[in-house]
Amino acid sequence: MKTTNKSLTQIHLAVFLFGLSGLFGKLLSLPSIIIVLGRVLFSSAFLLILMFYLKKEIKLKRQSHYFYLIIMGVILAIHWSTFFKSIQISTVAIGLLTFSTFPVFVTFIEPYFFKEKIKLSDIVIAIITFSGVVLVIPKFELGNNLTEGALWGVVSGFTYAVLSMLNRKYVKEYSSSVIAFYEQFVATIVLIPFFFFEKPVFAPKDIFLLVLLGVVFTGVSYLLFINSLKNIKTQTAGIISSLEPVYGIIFATFLLKEIPTLREVLGGIVILSTVFYSTIKSK
Repeated sequence: MKTTNKSLTQIHLAVFLFGLSGLFGKLLSLPSIIIVLGRVLFSSAFLLILMFYLKKEIKLKRQSHYFYLIIMGVILAIHWSTFFKSIQISTVAIGLLTFSTFPVFVTFIEPYFFKEKIKLSDIVIAIITFSGVVLVIPKFELGNNLTEGALWGVVSGFTYAVLSMLNRKYVKEYSSSVIAFYEQFVATIVLIPFFFFEKPVFAPKDIFLLVLLGVVFTGVSYLLFINSLKNIKTQTAGIISSLEPVYGIIFATFLLKEIPTLREVLGGIVILSTVFYSTIKSK
């Protein structure tokens, strides 16, 4: 198999696994914060063992970098907690589609980080994207679980946009696996107190699913994604990543019997089309 074809296979598999990770919000009967705690605990342990095996340096170059990576770990904990909260109180489709708005937030956050001007075209893209969110939400009532789920999904998209900007800054200094380990390790520490607050009761199935989510659907999928970037363009990776909610929604339809409504389908087409366009335009 050619190197490029191998990388394309890896990134498609990674995005496929990312898309299916949302289903764990429905498969696990645990609070979203506990699901995320299990995810980052097993994923960070997997990454640590892997880095020791590969003899990678995990010590950071500067003391200030520890502070920023702690901030990034806190943001990651918020991002994944709001993501699973969105799916749990609404549907997999709503959670994945509203989270997919994160490229729009990136277009507004990037100028702040890199001292650039916001373009009129970016504002138009944002308006069109959020019109897709409007289609996804059937009723604009804060007491409605689908509306609340969509709002949590948008918060998840916003926090991911902030995190991606910070990742972009430090990926030049460290390998992606080192950044991922620190972020997920910090997220584990941050979320441990919630374990004693929530006092969850685990069934054997829950432990198995959390290990699966942490190791395969987070650790392995992340490494596949990063490794694939060595031989394919970032633009191509961005376009393929747009398939994440598509995979999730298809499998939620078959495994969870969550059939998306016509409004969700139309809203999804609008959101993913603007994400697709903005990905090509940004490159």
